[in-house]
Amino acid sequence: MSGTLSEAGLAVERHWRELAGRRRLYTIGGAAFIILAMAGSLWFANESNAGKFWDRLPYFFDFVDQMVPRDGWEIFRALFDLPSPYDDGSLKYNHPEGRVYLTQSLYLPEYFYKMLETVNIALVSTLVGFALGFVLCFLAASNLVTRRWLRFFVRRFMEILRAFPEIVIAGFFLAILSIGPVPAIIAVSIHTVGALGKLFFEVVENADMKPDEGLRAVGASWIERVWYAIVPQVMPNFLSYALLRLEINVRASTIIGAVGGGGIGEELRLSISRTHEAKTLAIVLLLLVTIIAVDQFSAWLRRKLVGDQAFAFGRGV
Repeated sequence: MSGTLSEAGLAVERHWRELAGRRRLYTIGGAAFIILAMAGSLWFANESNAGKFWDRLPYFFDFVDQMVPRDGWEIFRALFDLPSPYDDGSLKYNHPEGRVYLTQSLYLPEYFYKMLETVNIALVSTLVGFALGFVLCFLAASNLVTRRWLRFFVRRFMEILRAFPEIVIAGFFLAILSIGPVPAIIAVSIHTVGALGKLFFEVVENADMKPDEGLRAVGASWIERVWYAIVPQVMPNFLSYALLRLEINVRASTIIGAVGGGGIGEELRLSISRTHEAKTLAIVLLLLVTIIAVDQFSAWLRRKLVGDQAFAFGRGV
Protein backbone atom coordinates (compact mmCIF):
# COMPACT_ATOMS: atom_id res chain seq x y z
CA MET A 1 0.00 0.00 0.00
CA SER A 2 2.83 2.36 0.92
CA GLY A 3 4.58 1.49 -2.32
CA THR A 4 1.45 2.37 -4.28
CA LEU A 5 1.15 5.69 -2.45
CA SER A 6 4.81 6.49 -3.04
CA GLU A 7 4.42 5.75 -6.76
CA ALA A 8 1.34 7.99 -6.91
CA GLY A 9 3.21 10.70 -5.04
CA LEU A 10 6.13 10.45 -7.44
CA ALA A 11 3.76 10.69 -10.40
CA VAL A 12 2.15 13.83 -8.96
CA GLU A 13 5.55 15.32 -8.29
CA ARG A 14 6.70 14.59 -11.85
CA HIS A 15 3.50 16.17 -13.18
CA TRP A 16 4.04 19.35 -11.15
CA ARG A 17 7.66 19.51 -12.29
CA GLU A 18 6.51 19.28 -15.90
CA LEU A 19 3.98 22.07 -15.33
CA ALA A 20 6.63 24.23 -13.64
CA GLY A 21 8.99 23.64 -16.57
CA ARG A 22 6.30 24.62 -19.05
CA ARG A 23 5.54 27.77 -17.09
CA ARG A 24 9.21 28.74 -17.05
CA LEU A 25 9.44 28.05 -20.78
CA TYR A 26 6.33 30.15 -21.51
CA THR A 27 7.62 32.95 -19.28
CA ILE A 28 11.03 33.02 -20.97
CA GLY A 29 9.43 32.83 -24.41
CA GLY A 30 6.93 35.59 -23.61
CA ALA A 31 9.63 37.86 -22.17
CA ALA A 32 11.84 37.28 -25.22
CA PHE A 33 8.92 38.08 -27.55
CA ILE A 34 8.16 41.31 -25.68
CA ILE A 35 11.82 42.39 -25.77
CA LEU A 36 12.09 41.64 -29.49
CA ALA A 37 8.80 43.42 -30.21
CA MET A 38 9.91 46.52 -28.28
CA ALA A 39 13.31 46.53 -29.97
CA GLY A 40 11.70 46.18 -33.39
CA SER A 41 9.19 48.93 -32.65
CA LEU A 42 11.92 51.31 -31.48
CA TRP A 43 14.04 50.53 -34.54
CA PHE A 44 11.08 51.09 -36.87
CA ALA A 45 10.15 54.33 -35.12
CA ASN A 46 13.73 55.60 -35.28
CA GLU A 47 14.28 54.63 -38.91
CA SER A 48 10.89 55.38 -40.42
CA ASN A 49 8.49 57.61 -38.54
CA ALA A 50 10.33 59.36 -35.71
CA GLY A 51 10.73 62.47 -37.84
CA LYS A 52 12.97 64.99 -36.11
CA PHE A 53 12.24 63.62 -32.63
CA TRP A 54 15.81 62.70 -31.76
CA ASP A 55 17.16 65.88 -33.36
CA ARG A 56 14.79 68.11 -31.42
CA LEU A 57 14.99 66.24 -28.11
CA PRO A 58 17.94 68.32 -26.79
CA TYR A 59 15.78 71.46 -27.18
CA PHE A 60 13.01 70.11 -24.95
CA PHE A 61 14.29 71.85 -21.84
CA ASP A 62 14.70 75.09 -23.80
CA PHE A 63 10.94 75.04 -24.38
CA VAL A 64 10.34 74.37 -20.69
CA ASP A 65 12.60 77.31 -19.83
CA GLN A 66 10.63 79.55 -22.20
CA MET A 67 7.41 78.66 -20.36
CA VAL A 68 8.65 80.27 -17.13
CA PRO A 69 6.79 83.59 -16.68
CA ARG A 70 8.71 86.82 -16.17
CA ASP A 71 7.18 87.37 -12.74
CA GLY A 72 4.84 85.50 -10.43
CA TRP A 73 1.88 87.81 -11.04
CA GLU A 74 1.93 87.40 -14.81
CA ILE A 75 -0.17 84.22 -14.67
CA PHE A 76 -2.70 86.01 -12.48
CA ARG A 77 -2.85 88.93 -14.94
CA ALA A 78 -3.35 86.57 -17.89
CA LEU A 79 -6.07 84.64 -16.09
CA PHE A 80 -8.14 87.70 -15.20
CA ASP A 81 -7.37 89.88 -18.27
CA LEU A 82 -5.45 92.45 -16.21
CA PRO A 83 -3.00 94.92 -17.82
CA SER A 84 0.51 93.58 -18.21
CA PRO A 85 3.72 95.66 -18.20
CA TYR A 86 5.11 93.20 -20.74
CA ASP A 87 2.27 93.64 -23.24
CA ASP A 88 3.69 94.66 -26.60
CA GLY A 89 0.30 94.40 -28.30
CA SER A 90 0.40 90.63 -28.85
CA LEU A 91 -0.88 89.56 -25.44
CA LYS A 92 -4.23 91.38 -25.78
CA TYR A 93 -4.68 91.72 -22.04
CA ASN A 94 -7.46 94.00 -20.92
CA HIS A 95 -8.44 95.02 -24.45
CA PRO A 96 -12.08 96.23 -24.45
CA GLU A 97 -12.91 94.72 -27.83
CA GLY A 98 -11.96 91.26 -26.56
CA ARG A 99 -14.07 91.36 -23.42
CA VAL A 100 -17.05 89.06 -22.91
CA TYR A 101 -20.05 90.36 -20.96
CA LEU A 102 -22.64 87.88 -19.72
CA THR A 103 -24.92 90.82 -18.97
CA GLN A 104 -24.55 94.57 -19.46
CA SER A 105 -22.61 94.86 -16.20
CA LEU A 106 -21.22 91.35 -15.51
CA TYR A 107 -17.82 90.87 -17.13
CA LEU A 108 -16.32 87.39 -17.38
CA PRO A 109 -12.58 87.01 -18.16
CA GLU A 110 -11.97 85.45 -21.54
CA TYR A 111 -10.44 82.20 -20.30
CA PHE A 112 -13.21 81.63 -17.77
CA TYR A 113 -15.73 82.14 -20.56
CA LYS A 114 -13.88 79.68 -22.82
CA MET A 115 -13.66 77.15 -19.98
CA LEU A 116 -17.38 77.56 -19.38
CA GLU A 117 -17.93 76.91 -23.09
CA THR A 118 -15.89 73.70 -22.89
CA VAL A 119 -17.86 72.47 -19.87
CA ASN A 120 -21.09 73.36 -21.67
CA ILE A 121 -20.05 71.29 -24.70
CA ALA A 122 -19.32 68.32 -22.41
CA LEU A 123 -22.59 68.73 -20.49
CA VAL A 124 -24.83 68.99 -23.56
CA SER A 125 -23.05 66.05 -25.21
CA THR A 126 -23.45 63.93 -22.09
CA LEU A 127 -27.18 64.70 -21.87
CA VAL A 128 -27.72 63.84 -25.55
CA GLY A 129 -25.64 60.67 -25.25
CA PHE A 130 -27.47 59.63 -22.08
CA ALA A 131 -30.91 60.09 -23.67
CA LEU A 132 -30.13 58.16 -26.86
CA GLY A 133 -28.06 55.50 -25.07
CA PHE A 134 -30.95 55.03 -22.62
CA VAL A 135 -33.34 54.27 -25.48
CA LEU A 136 -31.00 51.97 -27.39
CA CYS A 137 -29.71 49.91 -24.46
CA PHE A 138 -33.03 48.14 -23.82
CA LEU A 139 -33.23 47.08 -27.47
CA ALA A 140 -29.74 45.57 -27.22
CA ALA A 141 -30.35 43.55 -24.01
CA SER A 142 -30.77 39.82 -24.55
CA ASN A 143 -33.05 39.43 -21.52
CA LEU A 144 -35.58 41.93 -22.92
CA VAL A 145 -35.43 41.46 -26.69
CA THR A 146 -35.84 37.97 -28.15
CA ARG A 147 -35.31 39.02 -31.78
CA ARG A 148 -31.64 38.36 -32.42
CA TRP A 149 -31.56 40.44 -35.61
CA LEU A 150 -32.74 43.51 -33.70
CA ARG A 151 -30.15 43.05 -30.94
CA PHE A 152 -27.46 42.48 -33.56
CA PHE A 153 -28.39 45.64 -35.46
CA VAL A 154 -28.54 47.87 -32.35
CA ARG A 155 -25.27 46.55 -30.93
CA ARG A 156 -23.43 46.98 -34.24
CA PHE A 157 -24.87 50.47 -34.58
CA MET A 158 -23.51 51.45 -31.16
CA GLU A 159 -20.15 49.89 -32.02
CA ILE A 160 -19.95 52.06 -35.14
CA LEU A 161 -20.78 55.18 -33.09
CA ARG A 162 -17.94 54.56 -30.63
CA ALA A 163 -15.48 53.10 -33.15
CA PHE A 164 -13.98 56.47 -34.09
CA PRO A 165 -12.38 58.89 -31.60
CA GLU A 166 -14.19 62.16 -30.99
CA ILE A 167 -11.47 64.17 -32.69
CA VAL A 168 -11.87 62.17 -35.92
CA ILE A 169 -15.64 62.66 -35.94
CA ALA A 170 -15.14 66.35 -35.17
CA GLY A 171 -12.80 66.65 -38.15
CA PHE A 172 -15.57 65.60 -40.53
CA PHE A 173 -18.14 67.97 -39.04
CA LEU A 174 -15.66 70.85 -38.84
CA ALA A 175 -15.09 70.46 -42.57
CA ILE A 176 -18.85 70.59 -43.19
CA LEU A 177 -20.09 73.05 -40.54
CA SER A 178 -16.95 75.20 -40.11
CA ILE A 179 -15.24 75.85 -36.78
CA GLY A 180 -17.20 76.35 -33.57
CA PRO A 181 -18.73 74.45 -30.66
CA VAL A 182 -21.57 72.82 -32.66
CA PRO A 183 -19.32 70.27 -34.48
CA ALA A 184 -17.70 69.48 -31.12
CA ILE A 185 -21.09 68.82 -29.51
CA ILE A 186 -22.10 66.52 -32.38
CA ALA A 187 -18.81 64.60 -32.28
CA VAL A 188 -18.75 64.08 -28.51
CA SER A 189 -22.47 63.19 -28.48
CA ILE A 190 -22.04 60.52 -31.15
CA HIS A 191 -19.22 58.83 -29.29
CA THR A 192 -21.07 59.13 -25.97
CA VAL A 193 -24.16 57.37 -27.37
CA GLY A 194 -22.07 54.37 -28.37
CA ALA A 195 -20.05 54.26 -25.15
CA LEU A 196 -22.96 54.72 -22.72
CA GLY A 197 -25.24 52.45 -24.75
CA LYS A 198 -22.82 49.54 -24.31
CA LEU A 199 -22.40 50.15 -20.58
CA PHE A 200 -26.15 50.54 -20.12
CA PHE A 201 -27.23 47.33 -21.87
CA GLU A 202 -24.65 45.34 -19.88
CA VAL A 203 -26.23 46.69 -16.69
CA VAL A 204 -29.71 45.82 -18.01
CA GLU A 205 -28.66 42.24 -18.75
CA ASN A 206 -27.60 41.82 -15.10
CA ALA A 207 -30.92 43.10 -13.75
CA ASP A 208 -33.22 40.91 -11.64
CA MET A 209 -35.96 39.61 -13.95
CA LYS A 210 -38.45 38.58 -11.24
CA PRO A 211 -40.30 41.94 -11.35
CA ASP A 212 -40.47 41.59 -15.14
CA GLU A 213 -41.97 38.10 -14.82
CA GLY A 214 -44.60 39.42 -12.42
CA LEU A 215 -45.64 42.22 -14.74
CA ARG A 216 -45.70 39.87 -17.69
CA ALA A 217 -48.02 37.54 -15.76
CA VAL A 218 -50.59 40.33 -15.32
CA GLY A 219 -50.47 41.29 -19.00
CA ALA A 220 -48.19 44.36 -18.95
CA SER A 221 -46.81 45.58 -22.27
CA TRP A 222 -43.10 45.52 -23.12
CA ILE A 223 -42.71 49.24 -22.44
CA GLU A 224 -44.51 48.94 -19.10
CA ARG A 225 -42.29 46.02 -18.07
CA VAL A 226 -39.17 47.98 -18.95
CA TRP A 227 -40.33 51.17 -17.24
CA TYR A 228 -41.64 49.67 -14.00
CA ALA A 229 -39.51 46.52 -13.59
CA ILE A 230 -36.09 47.34 -15.09
CA VAL A 231 -35.60 51.10 -14.99
CA PRO A 232 -35.88 51.46 -11.17
CA GLN A 233 -33.14 48.85 -10.77
CA VAL A 234 -30.68 50.21 -13.32
CA MET A 235 -31.18 53.97 -13.06
CA PRO A 236 -28.64 54.53 -10.23
CA ASN A 237 -25.96 52.76 -12.26
CA PHE A 238 -27.03 54.66 -15.39
CA LEU A 239 -26.58 57.98 -13.61
CA SER A 240 -23.25 56.83 -12.20
CA TYR A 241 -21.93 55.95 -15.65
CA ALA A 242 -23.29 59.21 -17.08
CA LEU A 243 -21.40 61.24 -14.47
CA LEU A 244 -18.24 59.28 -15.20
CA ARG A 245 -18.74 60.01 -18.88
CA LEU A 246 -19.14 63.72 -18.12
CA GLU A 247 -15.61 63.75 -16.71
CA ILE A 248 -14.30 62.09 -19.88
CA ASN A 249 -16.22 64.48 -22.12
CA VAL A 250 -14.70 67.55 -20.44
CA ARG A 251 -11.26 66.29 -21.47
CA ALA A 252 -12.46 65.31 -24.94
CA SER A 253 -14.03 68.75 -25.47
CA THR A 254 -10.71 70.38 -24.57
CA ILE A 255 -8.86 68.27 -27.14
CA ILE A 256 -11.43 68.98 -29.86
CA GLY A 257 -11.17 72.69 -29.09
CA ALA A 258 -7.51 72.56 -30.10
CA VAL A 259 -8.51 71.66 -33.66
CA GLY A 260 -11.21 74.33 -34.01
CA GLY A 261 -14.05 73.00 -31.88
CA GLY A 262 -14.26 76.08 -29.66
CA GLY A 263 -13.69 76.33 -25.96
CA ILE A 264 -10.48 76.55 -23.97
CA GLY A 265 -8.57 74.06 -26.16
CA GLU A 266 -8.37 76.54 -29.02
CA GLU A 267 -6.92 79.23 -26.75
CA LEU A 268 -4.37 76.74 -25.40
CA ARG A 269 -3.20 75.85 -28.90
CA LEU A 270 -2.86 79.51 -29.88
CA SER A 271 -0.97 80.48 -26.74
CA ILE A 272 1.52 77.59 -27.19
CA SER A 273 2.09 78.40 -30.87
CA ARG A 274 2.73 82.07 -30.03
CA THR A 275 4.97 81.19 -27.04
CA HIS A 276 2.90 83.24 -24.58
CA GLU A 277 4.17 81.58 -21.43
CA ALA A 278 1.87 83.29 -18.92
CA LYS A 279 -1.24 82.66 -21.00
CA THR A 280 -0.29 79.00 -21.48
CA LEU A 281 0.31 78.41 -17.78
CA ALA A 282 -2.88 80.29 -16.88
CA ILE A 283 -4.93 78.04 -19.19
CA VAL A 284 -3.23 74.88 -17.87
CA LEU A 285 -3.93 75.99 -14.30
CA LEU A 286 -7.57 76.73 -15.11
CA LEU A 287 -7.93 73.36 -16.86
CA LEU A 288 -6.40 71.53 -13.89
CA VAL A 289 -8.67 73.23 -11.36
CA THR A 290 -11.78 72.69 -13.50
CA ILE A 291 -11.12 69.00 -14.14
CA ILE A 292 -10.38 68.36 -10.46
CA ALA A 293 -13.59 70.18 -9.51
CA VAL A 294 -15.66 68.18 -12.02
CA ASP A 295 -14.08 64.91 -10.87
CA GLN A 296 -14.72 65.61 -7.20
CA PHE A 297 -18.26 66.82 -7.75
CA SER A 298 -19.22 63.86 -9.92
CA ALA A 299 -17.61 61.42 -7.46
CA TRP A 300 -19.57 62.99 -4.59
CA LEU A 301 -22.80 62.88 -6.59
CA ARG A 302 -22.21 59.25 -7.61
CA ARG A 303 -21.82 58.26 -3.98
CA LYS A 304 -25.07 60.01 -3.13
CA LEU A 305 -26.96 58.40 -6.02
CA VAL A 306 -25.55 54.89 -5.99
CA GLY A 307 -24.32 54.44 -2.43
CA ASP A 308 -20.91 53.59 -1.09
CA GLN A 309 -21.31 49.82 -1.54
CA ALA A 310 -22.13 50.12 -5.25
CA PHE A 311 -19.61 52.86 -5.90
CA ALA A 312 -17.33 50.34 -7.64
CA PHE A 313 -18.83 50.26 -11.11
CA GLY A 314 -17.86 46.75 -12.05
CA ARG A 315 -20.15 45.11 -9.51
CA GLY A 316 -23.28 45.37 -11.62
CA VAL A 317 -26.79 45.90 -10.23
